[in-house]
Amino acid sequence: MSTDFKQAKSLTVTYLTPVSFASLNGGDKEADNIVNIKKLTRETAQGPKAFPYVSSQAVRRALRDRLADLGWELSEGVAAAQKKGAATTLQDPKAYIDDDLFGYMEGKKGEAGAKGGTKKRTSPVRVSPLLALDAYQGDLDFGANYMSVKAGGDPNIFETEIHSGLYRGTILIELDRVGCGEGFEKGELSKPDRAKRVLALLTAVQNLWSSGRQSRFLADISPKFVAGAATRVKAPIFLESVKLHNGGLQTSALSEVLSDHQAIIVSHTYGTRSGNLDPVPEGTVTVGDAFKKMQEWVAGYYGA
Repeated sequence: MSTDFKQAKSLTVTYLTPVSFASLNGGDKEADNIVNIKKLTRETAQGPKAFPYVSSQAVRRALRDRLADLGWELSEGVAAAQKKGAATTLQDPKAYIDDDLFGYMEGKKGEAGAKGGTKKRTSPVRVSPLLALDAYQGDLDFGANYMSVKAGGDPNIFETEIHSGLYRGTILIELDRVGCGEGFEKGELSKPDRAKRVLALLTAVQNLWSSGRQSRFLADISPKFVAGAATRVKAPIFLESVKLHNGGLQTSALSEVLSDHQAIIVSHTYGTRSGNLDPVPEGTVTVGDAFKKMQEWVAGYYGA
């Protein structure tokens, strides 16, 4: 394995996932009988349009759940230490992978008039919302709840916002901060253990699935295209550059990323699921092979 990978400070993955019929992440209700999805409004050539998204909190929750599926024990939620404080975790990143990768924060109240403080670990895993590249078209699914109907009563009628389109997300992993730093004052993890946690996270990303709103709207949000890079500088270089043009990938934008950031890129890879996006950049492999290559970077970085 090339020692070049030891120069890397981060691993970034931008991915696309097509969703044919979904209601991925709930928003606030605007009416009693309409269940909304989260959306943001932005200008387009046709004027302002709403674009659905899955919040970064929901993506992080999905990653935690996949790690649990893979057999990792998670740090259990505990009540806040002070009144009106937010619930937190056991705050033991050495013992729990989620405390290590996703961090935590808890305010501590000072005793006997003393000033309080904050116990925290800043997450070495940075997550963007999963944003739709296709605008919301106003589609609604009609539903009726018969469960509470009494004799002679009527069912509860409701509607749910649904969407079909392509979603884009990015994850950045600070390789030099996993298993060390904040929260590890009594001893860092070994390099093989650090590598094991990052490899588990990559597996979680490759098999991403959110359990929210899946009873009636089962959807697969695992990557169908990935652009990954190991970089000397911590930067999500593909975040705004994985774009569409005439129904396919805008390969010129990806080429510019490699050219503009060649000084910091240790290695890169593209992976796609056959039949999803054409054209694709030269050298594109399968999604599985792209993740295998990223796993090799991790092994090379930690010397595992």
